[in-house]
Amino acid sequence: MKILCELFVICLFNLAYVKADCGIVSKKEWDALSPLHVEYLPRPVPIVIIEHTVTDACNTDAACVNIVQNIQNSHLDINYWDIGPNFLVGGNGKIYEGSGWLHVGAHAYGYNRRSIGISFIGNYNNVAPTPQQMNAVKSMIQCGVERGHLSPNYHLVAHKQLIATESPGRKLYNEIRRWPHYLEDVSILKN
Repeated sequence: MKILCELFVICLFNLAYVKADCGIVSKKEWDALSPLHVEYLPRPVPIVIIEHTVTDACNTDAACVNIVQNIQNSHLDINYWDIGPNFLVGGNGKIYEGSGWLHVGAHAYGYNRRSIGISFIGNYNNVAPTPQQMNAVKSMIQCGVERGHLSPNYHLVAHKQLIATESPGRKLYNEIRRWPHYLEDVSILKN
């Protein structure tokens, strides 16, 4: 009986650890398709790139899951290995696993093998992100540092600082420029 109790406690601990990975909605939970190939990121990752999807925004679980699934389908159709961003954040304040903490994403050409890409679902040129989105991303980044996924001295940048794009949109860009770890001069990151 004692052995059974110990095994039960160990199973609960392992289940809690898996489910508590920074509060992220797993690929299994949003019914993702399997990736065609994976490449592992060297850790800890030194760069966080903030982007936006330029899709409709979403504020409900069902709407966000639908958009994330559509993005993955679109990316697989254009010969990506998987969904491009490492993570996507909905207006509902939930973070959806893309390529995740461990795998190389396809979100910023030339930087994918040394960065985590976080895409805010929606278009943030004229609309500000929700407080739920901002808080969720800040918490996830902190958790990523604590778990050893991100370097404690990571650099946070906007997609537009690295390649010619409007991403993450004017309103979101204005927000992240005030975050700790934001790097104004990205010349030290250039390939």
